[in-house]
Amino acid sequence: MTHLFEPLKLRNLTLKNRIGIPPMCQYSAQDGIASDWHFVHYGSLAAGGAALMIVEATAVSPEGRISPGDLGLWDDKQIEPLARIAQFSKTQGCVPALQLAHAGRKASVTLGWQAQHTLTEDEGGWPVIAPSPVSFGDGYAIPCELDETGINQVIEQFVAAAQRALAAGFEAVEIHAAHGYLLHQFLSPLSNLRTDRYGGSFENRSRLVREIVSAVRLVWPDHLPLLVRLSATDWMEGGWNADETVALCQQLKTLGVDLIDVSTAGLIPAAIVPAAAGFQVEFAARVRNEAFIPSAAVGLITSPEQADQIIRTGRADLVLLGREMLRNHQWPLNAATALGQTISWPVQYLRAAPPGTMAR
Repeated sequence: MTHLFEPLKLRNLTLKNRIGIPPMCQYSAQDGIASDWHFVHYGSLAAGGAALMIVEATAVSPEGRISPGDLGLWDDKQIEPLARIAQFSKTQGCVPALQLAHAGRKASVTLGWQAQHTLTEDEGGWPVIAPSPVSFGDGYAIPCELDETGINQVIEQFVAAAQRALAAGFEAVEIHAAHGYLLHQFLSPLSNLRTDRYGGSFENRSRLVREIVSAVRLVWPDHLPLLVRLSATDWMEGGWNADETVALCQQLKTLGVDLIDVSTAGLIPAAIVPAAAGFQVEFAARVRNEAFIPSAAVGLITSPEQADQIIRTGRADLVLLGREMLRNHQWPLNAATALGQTISWPVQYLRAAPPGTMAR
């Protein structure tokens, strides 16, 4: 059986194990530019033994930022600081990926650790857009509805950001269509009330995601993988659901997507999410085993044994650890010891490694 420390091939890339770091916003950028905090944070994570690191939601336009502290790739001056992160990650044997995102109606809000609300113009806020003029909730602005000209502009912004990610040296990009941000807003009938070709039916609501994937795949090299993050369910009656997720993933596979990063929720503040250990894994299993496309499981995966069991039982091809990697950047190194597997350690840390450990 495949286990947690076996390699995973995605196009011409081979991940050295099945452990990845999901995108986790740091809200520490200035004008979209990565700071010293980002370099130290991501450098430490990359040195910890994971095979893949997906750098946080990076806005494809200034108005696509969640907050003023978000990373961005709408300007060439934002390339070089991210290139430092990508290059260092490669020296540690960790594939650098970048998540491309647009926040839609959840844009122009306070930093992640602050009380959440839409910023006023005096607070440095900006107008927000969405498929329909439906607010995210109390304290959030009513967005402007995108017309087709605006939709085409969003597609072009994703393409341009992907080209900059390639110039920065990233070896994978992930299109963010989860957690209630713009592309998820188009997918869900709870936020998409349109009556044109981007609203109504499943095919129409998923059109923008498919168009962005197709456009990015045209400029993203054939030998490098393309990922998509989806919320498999809104956890709300009448919302986006797991059956639609599987159907969309079947289509995304034909469009050149190589792995689906499977999460849930984020669209509706009132949704009741049954959070528990590994509560999203079964959605990753459905994508993998019904859409026949590699999937990544994420969500309260904490122990080496739990992560290994997910891989061994064929419920996902990759596990992504968020909070646990924030608590312990060297989680993969310690997990290998716990599971009796071999993994290389940074030569600078060898004095702390188990006897016989390989250096890198």
